[in-house]
Amino acid sequence: MKIAYLILAHQNPRLLQRVIKTLSSENCAFFIHIDRKSSMEQFSGIAGKHIFFSTERLPVYWGEFSQVEAALLLVQQALASQQHFDYFILMQGSDYPLRSETYIHNFLEQNRGLEFMDLVKMPAPGKPLSRINTVRYPSNQPIRRFAARVLAKLGLAQRDHRKYLGGLEPFSGGACWALSREACQYVLEFMDRNPHVGNFFQNTPAADEALFHTILGNSAFGSRIRKNLVYADWSAEGSHPEIITQQQVDHFGMQEKVWLDDVYGSGEALFARKFCDDNLALLEQIDEMILRKEKH
Repeated sequence: MKIAYLILAHQNPRLLQRVIKTLSSENCAFFIHIDRKSSMEQFSGIAGKHIFFSTERLPVYWGEFSQVEAALLLVQQALASQQHFDYFILMQGSDYPLRSETYIHNFLEQNRGLEFMDLVKMPAPGKPLSRINTVRYPSNQPIRRFAARVLAKLGLAQRDHRKYLGGLEPFSGGACWALSREACQYVLEFMDRNPHVGNFFQNTPAADEALFHTILGNSAFGSRIRKNLVYADWSAEGSHPEIITQQQVDHFGMQEKVWLDDVYGSGEALFARKFCDDNLALLEQIDEMILRKEKH
């Protein structure tokens, strides 16, 4: 079992260094995209034979298609590697593992053939069809973006996804996932064969929460999809998860397995979001928790 960790980052270099240290083994590699708007200098201390920074760097904007493009760059880079990776795990630069690299490898080995991605058919709670039927242009098209936002307030920047997606049913979920090599290859091949699908999502808000999901949800991979492996606290209102606190770390430690139950189903969390360079002390406690659980 070989794992390619695909990491989208723009800050928190010390956290990223800790993530790599915790997950490193001979059976994995790290493919990292640093937002072009961020300085590479802050990541200069991160290097190793299994660490590969994307040479093509895109300016990434939250909620825009650039997030999908950066993820696709990493998928393509990992697929082109001389190593044959069995699973591709897409992570944010604010994620940290809750279990050891050995545990994660064994988990994926035992569940080989399954895909891990939060997935619901739209419309669903928090995932209205307006999410994909609203036109929103990217930041590199400021005039069209402004005009579309004005029209959206008037209820005019709307479209019917059925006209563009044909027979594809829309699906949505979380931005990160753990997918098999076959599923990643399928997504790329599907997009090559159906460029209109990628074109549609280029002007769709939060496309990173819908494009992979819609393609795989309408395929034979759909029946293999299980809940994603990342814990995130969405208890507060807003479009971003809360920072992990001491209370949550204590909660992780009290459970042999950090278990999740929500609209996406039930499953074990192997990672948590979100941390930052300002709360690295919590990682010491998580590392101790990981070692303690390994001894059981």
